[in-house]
Amino acid sequence: MYAGFNLNINDELVHYKSIGNTIYNTQKQTVKDGISKFILDDGTINGTDMQNSWFPQIQADIFISHSHNDKEKAIALAGWLKHTFDLDVFIDSSVWGSADELLKKIDDQYCKNNDSSTYSYEKRNFSTSHVHTMLSTALMMMIDQTECLLFLNTPESINTSSVVNNTKSPWIYYEIGVSKFVRKREPNRPKGMIKKGIFENAQDLTIQYKLDIDHLYDLNQANLLDWQRLFAQHKGNHPLDLLYGMKRLLLEYSVS
Repeated sequence: MYAGFNLNINDELVHYKSIGNTIYNTQKQTVKDGISKFILDDGTINGTDMQNSWFPQIQADIFISHSHNDKEKAIALAGWLKHTFDLDVFIDSSVWGSADELLKKIDDQYCKNNDSSTYSYEKRNFSTSHVHTMLSTALMMMIDQTECLLFLNTPESINTSSVVNNTKSPWIYYEIGVSKFVRKREPNRPKGMIKKGIFENAQDLTIQYKLDIDHLYDLNQANLLDWQRLFAQHKGNHPLDLLYGMKRLLLEYSVS
């Protein structure tokens, strides 16, 4: 990863949701197909292969971290980024449903009590810890290999009633934490060239995490429109280079 941004936007991008839905549904099916390959004939799971290949064949420029309740907004943003800049986006919620399906499949086969109507608490803890560990590892690998992270900062993702930023989502807390400590790498592409071509279900238990977003660069709706105009004027430049130049991340990315 090269840079992360703390993004505040409204609903003006809703017109791009159909494009985003195509991206989201394709990623969701890709993940689902990939997961099914790692359930072995004896019903066990090849954990090492799964965590290394949770997101098979998904190559993305940008990782969008967002609340479950902001899924539609994230999908619209992904559609806008693809339509405007031809940037490939990974939407993290595309894997949550598949992870839940995997847990259900495991739990139905291995975690039922003798009466077959209830689940064993101990067995469920065991299966959940394994699946969450595999998903965490896969998410970390995806954040590491994408060039840019966008954190969709809304009241759904951050509790604004406190001076300190808090989130109720363990996955947002995890992803933003990873983005702070993951290795920072220069974009691995020719500079200036355009590329061609959770589990967060409703529950009564509420846990808040202090969210450190000081390392993310602020970005808002007006910045996105400025970025779009800048790209129209500098068609020969890679759109992410233009974004970095706007935010003055490095002198070499300053826009002339």
